[in-house]
Amino acid sequence: MQMRAGILVVSDKGWRGERLDKSGQAAKEAISQLKLDILKYEVVPDEADIISSKLKAWCDEGGLDLILTSGGTGLSDRDVTPEATLKVIDKTIPGLSEAMRMETMKRKPEAILSRAVAGSRGGCLIINLPGSPKAVKECLEVISPVLPHALDILSGKVSECGHDGDS
Repeated sequence: MQMRAGILVVSDKGWRGERLDKSGQAAKEAISQLKLDILKYEVVPDEADIISSKLKAWCDEGGLDLILTSGGTGLSDRDVTPEATLKVIDKTIPGLSEAMRMETMKRKPEAILSRAVAGSRGGCLIINLPGSPKAVKECLEVISPVLPHALDILSGKVSECGHDGDS
C-alpha cells in the first residue's frame, strides 16, 4: 500500500496571498523519490491553535503516514510551529531534528538556531522543516534515507529495529 503524506506550510504572508509558497513545493519535490502520495497540502497562518488543529485532523482523520510542516521554526514571536507540534505528538523523535540541524549548520551556521521538532501521533510521523526552500531541500536530504524505515515502523510493517538476528 502506498504511503500518504501531507504538507502544511506555515506562513502569514503565504496565507494572506502576499508570498508564493516555494518551501512546500520544495518539500514535494524532495520527497517525490520516496514514492509518497501527497494527499493534503495547505498554507496556514502562524497561529498555534490553527497549526495544532490541522495536524490533529490530518493525523487522526486524514489517514496520513507523514506530515511535513514548513515554516515557523525560527526565533521570532510569530514562530510557533514547534510548540503547536509538541501539543499534538505522542512521542518526540529528536534524532531527526538534531541531524537536520547538525548537518545543515555546516553550510549555514544559523541553521543551529532552528527549533524544529519531529515526532509521532499514532501512526503518523510529523516533521518540522524551515521556511526556506533551500533549507527544506537540505534538511530532507539529511533525513530521507531513514524515512521509509520510520514510516514502516509507525505503520506496523516492521516491529523490531536494531536486531541483526542474533539473540
